Amino acid sequence: MGLDDATGSRELLPALESQPGHLIWRAAARVTVALGEVLPPGVDIHAYAALLALAGGATRSQQSIADTIDVSRTTLVKVAGQLADQGLVERVRNPDDRRSYALTRTPEGAAAARRWRRHAEDLEEALTPGFSLAEREELRRLLLQILEGELSPDTPEPLLDSLGFLITRCHLRLHRTFSEALAPVGIVPPQFGLMTTLATLGPVGQSEISKRLGVSGARVVELVDDLEQQGMVERKRLEWDRRTQVLHLLPAGSKALQQAGQLAEKMLAQRLGNLGVREIKRLVLLLQRFVTGD
Repeated sequence: MGLDDATGSRELLPALESQPGHLIWRAAARVTVALGEVLPPGVDIHAYAALLALAGGATRSQQSIADTIDVSRTTLVKVAGQLADQGLVERVRNPDDRRSYALTRTPEGAAAARRWRRHAEDLEEALTPGFSLAEREELRRLLLQILEGELSPDTPEPLLDSLGFLITRCHLRLHRTFSEALAPVGIVPPQFGLMTTLATLGPVGQSEISKRLGVSGARVVELVDDLEQQGMVERKRLEWDRRTQVLHLLPAGSKALQQAGQLAEKMLAQRLGNLGVREIKRLVLLLQRFVTGD
């Protein structure tokens, strides 16, 4: 599910509220929404991370920075251009590879990193208003266990302290793994959530799906269009209100959902293998509160 399609909905479907994978997706979506609500204009979280990676007068290639802060090369190229235009980094051709650039943080960039850290801290506060310091640290520790061995050894400490950073990184890895696991079934992770919603609630409208999953109505339409073409769901108009359509889960969809559920269980057992039973229960509880804002 593209996180850009996220809405501000904080409702959780009972059938999904105890699934760590779904909760991490919803938590990552909440981070995305909060970025737009909390950070002031001109403050980009990826640019902030890049400036952190250039601390101490280091000169580094764009690819090296991308690896350190765990973003795509395409994202880093865009961020580097913005930072250079603002005078926050110096960007020169890498003498060892003329096709790439090397970046150095300027004094203005160092000052910006110090200013922007306050905004990053404001974001953390906005995401966990009901959490104690101990609960934030517990969630952080659990997320780091899930990501053990997958983050760059030189990840800047402020990023390792950031729940927003850790949650979005967990989401990226779980989403990638789950998408690969679901390929034989012919669906993608958000369609699994959509069909689970139908299996739980029965026939409902697309707006209800949007609210329950926390994604835009336009994205739900795309997901349903694909599932309908595969014969897994069907749109039907209500007999007493022909203007209203509701979604029905078809037998093929029920079969695919059952297969997907088994794959999801196996995938999560592998991805959360570093956590014990009690730790998974705590992770679920803390993520539920993170998503709902309680």
